[in-house]
Amino acid sequence: MSLILNSLSLRRNGEIHLNDISLTFDRGRLTTVLGRTLSGKTTMMRAIAGLQDIDDGALTREGKPFGDLPAWKRDVAMVYQQFINYPHMSVFENVAFPLRKRKMAGHEVERRVRTVLETVGLDAFPERKPAQLSGGQQQRVALARALVREAGVLLLDEPLVNLDYKLREQLREEFRGLLANQADATIVYSTTEPAEAMMLGDRLVVMHEGRVLQSGSPPDVYASPASALVARIVTDPPMTIMPGRLTEDRIVFEGGLSLTAPTRWPALVEGNYRFGIRANEIVPLDEGGINGRVTFGEVSGSETFLHVATALGEAVVQLEGVHRVEIGRQMGLSVAPERLFVFEDHEEGALLHAPGKGES
Repeated sequence: MSLILNSLSLRRNGEIHLNDISLTFDRGRLTTVLGRTLSGKTTMMRAIAGLQDIDDGALTREGKPFGDLPAWKRDVAMVYQQFINYPHMSVFENVAFPLRKRKMAGHEVERRVRTVLETVGLDAFPERKPAQLSGGQQQRVALARALVREAGVLLLDEPLVNLDYKLREQLREEFRGLLANQADATIVYSTTEPAEAMMLGDRLVVMHEGRVLQSGSPPDVYASPASALVARIVTDPPMTIMPGRLTEDRIVFEGGLSLTAPTRWPALVEGNYRFGIRANEIVPLDEGGINGRVTFGEVSGSETFLHVATALGEAVVQLEGVHRVEIGRQMGLSVAPERLFVFEDHEEGALLHAPGKGES
């Protein structure tokens, strides 16, 4: 059985926060919701939890109406961006709080709290206060308090966003294991980080400005983004999108630069399109290719990203290893035509061709 959102809409002060959202969240699966800030992720979760009224649409769970129930009857647990713990309570009592509110028997509280503390790796710290814990441990306390309820629906709203990079990487790797034993729960995890969404989810939902743009398995969405907008959202750094014109056998960009079009591309008529390329597919050159100037560089782990200003717009180049960044350096960029995505010629242009499908 599933949690079903049917045409959910929400408008406030003339602004659309949710726009005809229809989704099915399956029990026993982890769905990641990926979107930029203000894409509607949190609003949708609050609507599911009963913390946000909707204007139109319906929610059902296990085949029964769900949207008219008050929040306390919905059997939903939620973990927020900013972990919320009671500073005067021990770790044990923080986690036990929702069970004590239900007036659960003491021995059952003890059993369930001890079990979940072991699951999240806090079994050695039951008597500590939150202030005595690291940021990552405090977030685990908040997660444990949600898990101990054994709720039918578990919502995680960007739970790692306020942690530093190293902690985020560590907990991201742990979360999949922590949530693996929630086979009877419907789990929804929202994030602005493409890598996080790809790593954690069985299914991926991409949102933007209150709309669902695409849903499917993470590998499928990544390989065949429905539009140029989806391609930029699901790729980190965002895919470079370049306007150009397809002639009989050439792709002609602004400034006269052209590439030979693959001979077995799908039957695209001559005309204007947008061509996309991911950062790891762009090759830097000492000269030739697309002329550009390095405007910014950043090192992320064992990779270096160069932001390069070109006549076609900004391109981002991904290099393996740590490299010295020389701002203002002139460089050329090489793009293999067979690695190009082809979209309709507008910002949300639909995907017309993805690499690996019929090119030579």
